[in-house]
Amino acid sequence: MSRKKWVFSNFDKEYAADIAERYSLSPFAAVLLACKNFEDEEELEAFLSDENAFIVDPYELPDMEKAVARINKAIENFERIMVYGDYDADGVSSTALLYLYLQSQGADVQYYIPDRLTEGYGMNLDAVRKIKERDVNLIITVDNGISAILEAEKIKALGMELIVTDHHRPGDTLPDAVAVVDPYREEFDGVFNEWAGVGVAFKLIEALSNCDEEVLNEYADLVSIGTVGDVVPLRSENRLFVKSGIEKLNGLSRPGIAALKEVTGMLSHELTSSNIAFTLVPRINAAGRMGSADRALKLLLSEDSDEAKFLAEEINNANVTRQQIEMKIIAEAEEKLEKSGNMIYDRVLVVDGEDWHSGVIGIVAARLTEKYARPCLVISTKDGMGKGSGRSIDGFSLFESLSALSDCLDHFGGHTLAAGFGVEVDKIPEFRRRINEYAAEIEMPHPQLKIDCRISPKYINVDLLDELQMLEPFGAGNNQPVFAIMGMRIDKVEGVSQNRHTKISLSKGDNRIFAMRFGVSPETFDFSEGDIVDVAATLDKNEYMGTVKVSVIVRDIRFSHMNEDDVIMSEKLYEKFRRNEFLTDEEKQILCPDRDFVGKVFRILRQGSWKKSEEALCYKTGEDAKRLCAVKVSLDVLEEMGLIVKDKSTRTISLAENQSKVDLNKSEILLSLTRR
Repeated sequence: MSRKKWVFSNFDKEYAADIAERYSLSPFAAVLLACKNFEDEEELEAFLSDENAFIVDPYELPDMEKAVARINKAIENFERIMVYGDYDADGVSSTALLYLYLQSQGADVQYYIPDRLTEGYGMNLDAVRKIKERDVNLIITVDNGISAILEAEKIKALGMELIVTDHHRPGDTLPDAVAVVDPYREEFDGVFNEWAGVGVAFKLIEALSNCDEEVLNEYADLVSIGTVGDVVPLRSENRLFVKSGIEKLNGLSRPGIAALKEVTGMLSHELTSSNIAFTLVPRINAAGRMGSADRALKLLLSEDSDEAKFLAEEINNANVTRQQIEMKIIAEAEEKLEKSGNMIYDRVLVVDGEDWHSGVIGIVAARLTEKYARPCLVISTKDGMGKGSGRSIDGFSLFESLSALSDCLDHFGGHTLAAGFGVEVDKIPEFRRRINEYAAEIEMPHPQLKIDCRISPKYINVDLLDELQMLEPFGAGNNQPVFAIMGMRIDKVEGVSQNRHTKISLSKGDNRIFAMRFGVSPETFDFSEGDIVDVAATLDKNEYMGTVKVSVIVRDIRFSHMNEDDVIMSEKLYEKFRRNEFLTDEEKQILCPDRDFVGKVFRILRQGSWKKSEEALCYKTGEDAKRLCAVKVSLDVLEEMGLIVKDKSTRTISLAENQSKVDLNKSEILLSLTRR
């Protein structure tokens, strides 16, 4: 099951009208603002203001005075300082930020980023020993360190000192350090604490500079990359950071960033938070995933255009390699799931593979979670141990589920929606069984797609883009608005870019629009010319040869006349059947197709190979959406009786060769339904 439930925003029309009047905004912009459910008027005013609203005094953060005093002492005495970072975009930009600032102040500063594959996340004892050999006096962590309890003890034993700056939640014990600057410490009660690691590092620089406003002008590009890359809420200071960063990124860029923009084809394009997230960030991340993150850090620090160009091409190639490996693992994982029998219908998917690249299994888990609309954990196995990474959906906490199964795991850690863990290979079947038993005891959530508002196609124009621009930058906590365009007729479906994408011509009355469905070929597009559909879409600017047009980007699409709740209920009922769980008599009646029903499905399939979804097949039969599960059972029966062949890898249903007359009364599937 991959359908998301559309959830339309609830907003107060009178409040929207009040916003429009007070801030001289169009009714449309006011509605979008009302949908964001600001906590109070101050937050709304801060959102609309270009001034530095809700700025937190850096000295409000715990231990900031101690950190500033110790760093200033190190600079004055020319003590060697080590900036200890992390290998993702947040960690790399944090390291570059603090390194460049300390260097500008005349400090003797170096940097260290652990290797993702050999050292893992955060501080480690071997790294501490290596740093000691470099005659370092002071270590400053960025984007990590809050859990480095043993490493802090070792640092102290070796005669060095430690300052931690981090944005992860602390445990019961803090590292023994000169200062621990973390906005999630209980002592901090400021108005905002949701910075990325780079945001906390910037607050340190802000304090070191005596709150000089020029430091943001100087380093906003680095702060924005890390903030967007770590997917923290783009509100309050984060919104200011990214707005300032985008302005700097679109101006005169650092040689490394200019080279990265060029290699991604963005040099002549206006950068936004969205294309930063989809072009710059993945390449910086790829350097750490596919080898050493030092390449990405050197790129951000580079002052030589030739060196920057070489490094940009190198990490761009690393990203291509990452994509190739990722696609290979996704294909292998999907094949394992599809051929596993009923495992594909588990409430939580657990899939493992021999020596899958551990640098990309988190991305693979995210892709599978998106496709199958349920939590997914991907495990790479080697030498009897499995290294796992999981992604979840809102409403199901991976961290809590792993905590409940801790006796089955070697180690684990993470958050509600993302987690990592280690498990012995021999225990993977037990782990799979127990996490699904855990999920069976709670009400599993269903993935949702938030719709900001409905919109008529006649209002989709270039003027609308100007109103949307006031809401930027978009990102976590300020998502790009999603619009529902209801009751549209599909007039034409055509392939784009060698049929990798689909262009759809849609109309309603005299109004016509074009929309793009990326990543879906016309052959596998579930809808046909003449279908009446609802489209969930975002609107982007498309500028070509000086002409600006509106791009309608399809996020989801559904048949207008199929009740969504019935579709979801029916899919869940079918999964319940495939998991061999107890069925009520009413559920059996909905599930079980009679001979005429199966015959209707078969007659459609006889018209040619079917490459669309079962939902599209149900629509074609004209049956009620509640009977989608019966359509699926019919397909199972037809396959069982040797009348059709399913190719799950290509999602194609074809007629079997050498067919003969069959007796549906002998179908074990149908008999099992009557016996339950």
